[in-house]
Amino acid sequence: MDSRAILAELPRLRRYARAMLGDRAAADDLVQDTLERAWSRLAQWRPGSDLRAWLFGIMHNLRIDQLRRGGLATTSLDDDEAAEVPVRPTQSDLLEVMDLESALRQVPEEQRQILLLVALEEMSYADIAALLGIPVGTVMSRLSRGRERLRQVMEGRQPTANLRVVR
Repeated sequence: MDSRAILAELPRLRRYARAMLGDRAAADDLVQDTLERAWSRLAQWRPGSDLRAWLFGIMHNLRIDQLRRGGLATTSLDDDEAAEVPVRPTQSDLLEVMDLESALRQVPEEQRQILLLVALEEMSYADIAALLGIPVGTVMSRLSRGRERLRQVMEGRQPTANLRVVR
């Protein structure tokens, strides 16, 4: 394995981690931990398989470990960091981006992961299912629920639980 191949995936890893966590330092720490684990387990990578999916799988597992430990809390961007978000140079566009980021924080993490992998990383449902170790139907279900939850939050409606009474 050429180290350049792993380094070529660095921008995608950072983008996904920052979108997922909302905190630049925490995201960079997660990416660093991901790269450290990838280098230490390089013998486990199967040549010919998708390197990006392998790295995202490592990142996903590390994030699950962090959540179990309770060691990494997600936070919203500071005003200084929000200015670095690439947007058109209008005030309303920046506000829309900040609203979207805030709305994403209100989507449950399991749904937010799927939303970001589909929309931001343009991964296929099958790749996401393999990455997260879940069925493709679960990916589609979480994506649908996540999109609906995001839509409700963006429209200013309170997300409701669609529970049915089964007799």
